[in-house]
Amino acid sequence: MTPAQRRLGMLLCLVTIVLAVLDMNIVSAATVPIVRDLDPVHGVDRLPWLVSGFALAATALLPLYGRLCDVYGAKRVLLGAVGTFLLGSALCGAAQSMDQLIAFRAVQGIGGGGLMSVTMVVIAQFKEPDEPGGGGKGGAAGGVVAGLGMAIGPLVGALLTDHLGWRWVFYVNLPLGLLVMVGVALVVKLPSTGGRRGLDFVGSALAAAFAVGLLLVTEWGGKDYAWTSPVILGLAAATLGAFGLFLWRQATAADPVLPLSLFRIRAVRLGFAIQGLVGMGMIGSIVYVMLYLQVARGVAPTSASLYLIPMAAGMTGSGLLSGRLIGRGHPVRTFLVFGAGCATLALALLGLSGPDTGLWAVLAELALLGCGLGQLIGQLVTVVQEAAPRHQLGVATTGIRFFQSLGNALGVALFGTVLARVFEAGEPGRPLGAIRTLTGEAYEHAVRSFTEAVDVVFLSAGGVLALALVCVLRLRSAEKAPTA
Repeated sequence: MTPAQRRLGMLLCLVTIVLAVLDMNIVSAATVPIVRDLDPVHGVDRLPWLVSGFALAATALLPLYGRLCDVYGAKRVLLGAVGTFLLGSALCGAAQSMDQLIAFRAVQGIGGGGLMSVTMVVIAQFKEPDEPGGGGKGGAAGGVVAGLGMAIGPLVGALLTDHLGWRWVFYVNLPLGLLVMVGVALVVKLPSTGGRRGLDFVGSALAAAFAVGLLLVTEWGGKDYAWTSPVILGLAAATLGAFGLFLWRQATAADPVLPLSLFRIRAVRLGFAIQGLVGMGMIGSIVYVMLYLQVARGVAPTSASLYLIPMAAGMTGSGLLSGRLIGRGHPVRTFLVFGAGCATLALALLGLSGPDTGLWAVLAELALLGCGLGQLIGQLVTVVQEAAPRHQLGVATTGIRFFQSLGNALGVALFGTVLARVFEAGEPGRPLGAIRTLTGEAYEHAVRSFTEAVDVVFLSAGGVLALALVCVLRLRSAEKAPTA
């Protein structure tokens, strides 16, 4: 590819990442109109499946996407993923019932799972094998776009819903996606894969079963069903069984979907682990910061989303700066250490927040958290891509996303349980949702108990990021993949 083609290809990849990130955040602004239009009686109870259906489909197919990239080439797979995403988007916009919308969100998720992960494979292949620093630029660009999408997603969704209707939350994907497909087809030229023509469909199915089972356990446990209920225990046992069979299959299959040989490479093994821990920490910060602002500080939901802007700005600024410095030869490990340290410190400071902590202090802590996460999320992809064998670039890159999704799921379960247990200790027999109905001293006491519970969540998330820092310190900056 010529330099001009690479620049245009990079721009198309960034637009693709915009599609992925916006879709994760934009739908939240349209939930009330969707319920009012499609199912005003029971729609609220089914809203979580608009998010869960997308997440389940996207996560389940991540390992297969990586293997498809290595076998058939990332360009073909990206075109297929974008096309599937656009089909799901069109169907979502035309849905006439909640059942249809949930099903079509799953179709959208099948394509959405490949948007960001396969795009990062394409960006990595823009770099020549002997070209230094290219991966750092791609990882930084991904972190910048992710930060911007986190900030503007709900705002874009609100504007579209207010002025054009909720269906345009999905229809807006169509012109952008078609532009990406035409541009990628005409401009992007990637080297041939040279890989073996084998696909492990059994391993892919087992990976999907394990991922879906884990996500359902974390989604239902402690909410729809008690943690000790037969449903959760049975589902957890089936999930563990699927995980065991998946490991056996990867050890015995001729062309495994997630080769266990990757885990023999120290940087890849640690990169997967760190990304999973970062995924847990992100859930523990973003979700519970929003809860803290709305419950403890009385900030309206729409205004609370604006408090994520400093965090997004921190991610964007740190991603740009670290990408430039890495391109000039500075070691990636330095930024990973600094990022993990900043994120750990920010979560510790959030853990010391109380009902009277100044909101400017919270904004500063969120900006610091964004600075840390921006360096971790983008540059971990670089570490894994640089260390993995080139013929396994696809499975290594999608593996990073897979472990982040699993970390998110575990974080939801862990921190949700911590919040519930600590709040229950301070308010025995009183559900968390009852805080809004209280007044006077009872309300103040409940808010104090809730704040203490959220503080424990932040400190727990800080502990998770501290563990990630320990793993980062074990990375070797110059480790390279074997050439075999």
